Amino acid sequence: MTVEHDGGPGAASGEAPARATRRRGAALEEAILRAAIEELDEVGYPSLTMDGVAARAGTAKNVIYRRWPSRAALCVAAYRRMLPAAPEDIPDTGDLRSDALAMLRRGNDRMSSPMGKILRELLADIQSDPERVREFREQLVRGNTGPWLTILARAAARGEAGPAALTPRVATVAVDLLRNEYAINGVATVPEDILAEIVDQVFLPLVRAHT
Repeated sequence: MTVEHDGGPGAASGEAPARATRRRGAALEEAILRAAIEELDEVGYPSLTMDGVAARAGTAKNVIYRRWPSRAALCVAAYRRMLPAAPEDIPDTGDLRSDALAMLRRGNDRMSSPMGKILRELLADIQSDPERVREFREQLVRGNTGPWLTILARAAARGEAGPAALTPRVATVAVDLLRNEYAINGVATVPEDILAEIVDQVFLPLVRAHT
């Protein structure tokens, strides 16, 4: 069986690297993803090119295309690698409204950060690629649903919510509306009063309707 490898550092420039520097399998993939992350951080998604990633990774562009069929596919994989490995602490103030606001503020900070900008640019670019859209949405849903279900479960234990409210649809409505503020209104960050409106006018009434 042939094991795929690149030419090692210098391959993209046509140099003849030493055989010992050749990378294979996971090591090669990690080098490419790391290069893509660095390119996203330095030049942003709109300016990122496969040539730039190949040069930074010290490999050939066709090696990258054998793993990721497009720039968007590579950047979706790189973005997933940029996400925190460990889950953040879930707010536990003893009050559903306060917990929900804390969660939205955290999401707002993330969406207005450089990583949030990359996320928005990626989502805008991949709309014509159903597979990438599905992959990205599954990642977003997994990351958002668990913490919100946790704060709802705690609220139910305190009598602030009923068991019928513990559904992914109810749990993620607030963060979905937050994301829409960025996607539709193009804001740089969402003001505090809008976060409060999302919680007070939509999220809490929806939870109470399921109580």
